[in-house]
Amino acid sequence: MGKSRSGRRRQADAEAVVESVDGGLAELIPDRERARAWSLVIDGAPQSHVDLDDPAYLSFEYQRRLGHVIDLVAPPGRPVHAVHLGGGALTLARYVAATRPRSTQQAVERDAALVQLVRRELPLDPNARIRVRSVDAREGLAKVPDGWADLVITDVFSGARTPAHLTSTEFLDDVRRALKPGGVYAANLADGPPLTHLRGQIATAAARFEQLALIADPAVLRGKRFGNAVLVASDHPLPVAELTRRAASDPHPGRVEHGRTLTDFTGGAVPVTDLAAVASPAPPASAFR
Repeated sequence: MGKSRSGRRRQADAEAVVESVDGGLAELIPDRERARAWSLVIDGAPQSHVDLDDPAYLSFEYQRRLGHVIDLVAPPGRPVHAVHLGGGALTLARYVAATRPRSTQQAVERDAALVQLVRRELPLDPNARIRVRSVDAREGLAKVPDGWADLVITDVFSGARTPAHLTSTEFLDDVRRALKPGGVYAANLADGPPLTHLRGQIATAAARFEQLALIADPAVLRGKRFGNAVLVASDHPLPVAELTRRAASDPHPGRVEHGRTLTDFTGGAVPVTDLAAVASPAPPASAFR
């Protein structure tokens, strides 16, 4: 207990780490409530939260929802092959390593300076089998062997927007190539009214995967505010009932849409191709207040 108390004391005295990285000004801000936990913020936009003492702890709402997906990809504790497009502070890769020991993971984070900062200030467990590539997400995905991954997660933001080339059917073709039969794809999407980007992304995924589900705050789905939505896709049936139960029991309850309801939600949106792709919309100034 003495170690925990001194850890809290050190954290209370800890200063933010501020450093320029390729993507802007990165800040690692100490969490005053948890002994060795930090939030990563880039140019004012929250990116990740990491608790070095408890990597299975997920603070951000969207990351908890992705954690539910990870938990249901395979039986509890079974090692998986996971690809993370967008690394940030490697929160979800740490989560997989903590909850599914002996998993093998590849994380693709283009911002090499950010990777160096995270490795230095928030070191990975040396036993975690996480390989980090500092290349563009699509370039890194192209290096994943055919049929290697149980899970591919896309959580890529540049200037708080998902780059256009990660929103297309051609991109999802490469995701499918990298997935094992029955593998799962999950993407963190951000949009606000009138939800044009989100509807287009659902239509794009539906053009490449048989089964879809969407997890989001009901207010986001109603177009009442800007926020995150987690899209889940596979060629095999998804554990919709369990996803629904977990999302509903979150501290910030989410709703799961699937099947005909999700199809109707797209409102006739068409799949996005490389030629037509655009970046996701920029969040309003009020989104991070």
